[in-house]
Amino acid sequence: MFFQTRLPRRLSLGLAAVLLAAAAPAAAQDLAASGVAAPAMDMSFLSLFLQAHIVVKLVMIGLILASIWVWAIIIDKTVLFGRNRREMDRFEQVFWSGQSLEDLYRSLAGRSNHGMAAIFVAAMREWKRTYEGGARSFAGLNQRLDKVMNVTIAREMDRLESKLLVLATVGSAGPFIGLFGTVWGIMSSFQSIAASKNTSLAVVAPGIAEALFATAMGLIAAIPATIFYNKFVSQAGRQAQRLEGFADEFSAILSRQIDEQE
Repeated sequence: MFFQTRLPRRLSLGLAAVLLAAAAPAAAQDLAASGVAAPAMDMSFLSLFLQAHIVVKLVMIGLILASIWVWAIIIDKTVLFGRNRREMDRFEQVFWSGQSLEDLYRSLAGRSNHGMAAIFVAAMREWKRTYEGGARSFAGLNQRLDKVMNVTIAREMDRLESKLLVLATVGSAGPFIGLFGTVWGIMSSFQSIAASKNTSLAVVAPGIAEALFATAMGLIAAIPATIFYNKFVSQAGRQAQRLEGFADEFSAILSRQIDEQE
């Protein structure tokens, strides 16, 4: 009688356990499906900027303005160096074509000249002042011509190298300014963790994303500034060599004429 009553109960308990084990995954899936979904975080660039701390916003705005300024200088200098190189090429063709120096000076005297043309006009102007002034001695004319041409070269190089310091400054300081925004964003993340006492990704992610975005802005401003600064410095050095070479050749031509006059 005892075995007759206990056996069915054991079978029923085992069957119930099997049914519960089989139903558990389905119940878990139903519970997950019926639960409230976590709101998705908006991680777009605009959202990161709008949600950032005021200090991080100021850093981002400063880096954006610096990047715009850098690209404006890059475009301006690219056009300037290209135009200056073409003007020197054209002047060299005319100068060495055999045209008389007087005719070339008269055609250029009334213009706004740059590069080799500016050196030529400055030297010829000093030459004509000496001869038209009725100077008795031409002993110091060579020195005066050299000084005039050197001053003109210095002015041309100042014109070519102007605003390159901005590129150097942004290229060197941009990453550190972005790093400052990064540090501030991470500090904001830790403050959010301390205030909410929650280390979930939803609490930490916005601050970290803002920090990384500030770092990216610093690199976006610094990388082109550094690349084009090195490029423009190299181009300015090559054009300076061409100007100095022309000044030496023209000084030799004028020196021979001075010797002939004496």
